[in-house]
Amino acid sequence: MDSKRHALTFVTITVFIDTVGFGIIMPVLPQFLMSLADINLSQASGIAGYLVVSYALLQFVFAPILGNLSDRYGRKRVLLVSLAMYAVNYLIAGLAGTLWVLFIGRILTGITSATHATASALIADVSPPEERAQNFGLMGVAFGLGFIVGPSLGGLVGGFDLRLPFFLAAGLAALNTMYGFFVLRETLPEDRRRPFDWRRANPVGMLMQVRKYPILVGLVLVMFIYNIAHHVYPSNWNFYTIEKFSWTPLEVGLSMGLVGVLAIFVQGYLIRVVIPKWGAPVTAFIGFTAQALAYLGIAFSGSSMALYMWCVISGFAGLVGPAVAGIMSNQVPQNEQGELQGINASMGSIAAIIGPLLMTQSFTFFTGPEAPVYLPGIAFIIAGSLAIIALLIFASNLRVLGPSGTTQKP
Repeated sequence: MDSKRHALTFVTITVFIDTVGFGIIMPVLPQFLMSLADINLSQASGIAGYLVVSYALLQFVFAPILGNLSDRYGRKRVLLVSLAMYAVNYLIAGLAGTLWVLFIGRILTGITSATHATASALIADVSPPEERAQNFGLMGVAFGLGFIVGPSLGGLVGGFDLRLPFFLAAGLAALNTMYGFFVLRETLPEDRRRPFDWRRANPVGMLMQVRKYPILVGLVLVMFIYNIAHHVYPSNWNFYTIEKFSWTPLEVGLSMGLVGVLAIFVQGYLIRVVIPKWGAPVTAFIGFTAQALAYLGIAFSGSSMALYMWCVISGFAGLVGPAVAGIMSNQVPQNEQGELQGINASMGSIAAIIGPLLMTQSFTFFTGPEAPVYLPGIAFIIAGSLAIIALLIFASNLRVLGPSGTTQKP
């Protein structure tokens, strides 16, 4: 196996196991929080939002540092530290007897978590410009497979013990850390590394670097809004379906498995057909449109059957991430790919602060006893509105992008 194929294989496995670990706890999280803190479902939604925010806030601060460290010292070291901390976090969560212990685990993971950003930089290292969008799609395939296995497994084992999914996630993350330690080869050669610079290794300094590539400004904003909206799924789907349709953890897990199947089809197959034919910009436009329609459809679904129909449509939103990531990656040289992914990670972290708070607190407010109107779908209404805004901004950027999205390369 050559180094390129080996690196892509490792990234796929890494994202798969990471997603399994994340997805395996989602079906049991509402009941776990209610049992741990003796609260109701609406209150548990609010606590879940704060857990996500505590992670995202620390990641916002430290992601630029880790992204720059990967440009200086290579991808492998940073990635392995991140993976190891995932294992520690899930172990802490599984053993937690109080809420504050859960928060400690999330804070530790937020400080060291750079899996997605570093994996993206690794893909850029080994991919020629014309293949980057398709290879970024491998992360979507891994995500899809993880969301088939993770939530389904979590729904099954959670019926025996609410803590068991956390321990399984910790074991998977530990195995992945060992796998990476022994088999991953460094993808950033010594002669292509750049010095570490504290002026660029902070959220403000890093975001200022985007000004060197004017076309990235609009795309960063688009993905920022897209990611805020996208957080409606991990932060609200389990609470929404339990509240409105009285789903069990198993039903929640199986529905997430469907999301995984769709992600595999869209990002593993469809994107490799659509991008060469229509180009990355048009592909992303289709994805944004599907996202906006699906979120609003889910918000007003009156039955589980309708909910599944809109889930199928939302699967095409998976075209957005790889297409836009490919466009953005093609605008910067190789020795700044880590910095670019650090910018994306920082913006993603801000979105992960705003999104879960917005979605969980709106759900808590509109399903609680003092709600002015009972509206369990409020989070998806908000997400659909944000998706429309992202679509309009992206459409305004289409006029400066060529059909392949590479015409503005500096």
